[in-house]
This record gives sequence, C-alpha cells and structure tokens, in this order.
Amino acid sequence: MEFGPVQLLVVGFEDGKFSGEILAELRRLREHDIVRLIDLMFVARGEDGEFEAVEHSDLPSEEAEAFGALAGALLGLGAAGEEGAEAGALAGAEAVDDRGSVLDPDDVWYLADEIPPGTSAGIALLEHRWAIPLRDAIERAGGHSLVDTWVHPSDLVEIGAQAAS
Repeated sequence: MEFGPVQLLVVGFEDGKFSGEILAELRRLREHDIVRLIDLMFVARGEDGEFEAVEHSDLPSEEAEAFGALAGALLGLGAAGEEGAEAGALAGAEAVDDRGSVLDPDDVWYLADEIPPGTSAGIALLEHRWAIPLRDAIERAGGHSLVDTWVHPSDLVEIGAQAAS
C-alpha cells in the first residue's frame, strides 16, 4: 500500500463550533485525490474545562490498519531496528483495530493546555496524495530530501519585516 507524506494539522476555533464547510472542502480534495483524511478528531472544551471528542476518517478499516501498521513499523524501526519495526507494525495495526481510528484520544490530550475553555480544535492527519508522483520522480532521479518543512505566509511577512528594518 502506497502512502504520500502525512501532515498533522491542529486548527483552533474560538467560538467552539464547527461548520460543515471544512469537512466539505476535505471531501472535495479527496474526490480529486489531492489529500486523504486519515483521521480527524474534533475536541471541544466546555466552559467547565471538560472535553468531548468526535472522530472521522476517510480510510476503510483495512487501510486504517495498514496505515497504523506502517506508522508503528516506522516508530519501531527508529526505536529498535528491524525487530522493532516488526513489533511496531503489529502494535500499530492492533491499536487501530481496537479503537477504530489512527488517532488515540489519550495521546492528543497533551493539547489540553492549548485549548481554552469554551473553544475547540480540529486535529487531522492528512495524507498528501498529490506529492506521491513528485516523490517518486525525485527518487527515480536519485534525489533525496535534505530539508522538508512548511513555510507559513506569516513567516514570510516576518522575514520581510526583518529584512526591511
């Protein structure tokens, strides 16, 4: 199974409410094979500080398990080489099978301090499908990534402001 680059995106909402507009756009991007929503969790924090979570994914259960296995294998490879990769793949697939999603609600609560009472956040794992042919062309040409980072428009504005002073 082939996966493109995966991005973890966390978006905060001041009013604590979600409209269907974002999910509709994610579906449009999926229909055009630009991105695929691996997992999505909406976390709302009430005025009392309590959390409520709702999840969504574009992946059928077999693909979710395959992604969990791939993520687990990569984590295991980094931690303990080939043996760790095998153990991690099994653990990743089992974890997705047990809870039905890639994101583990217990693992995303570390964001709790960043979500003020009365607000909410969307936590998404997005696979960038558009990047697969580019990545493959780079590999066929013998290239490899030296730097891979996202530059936000506000970062460019800040660089420009610093250069002007």
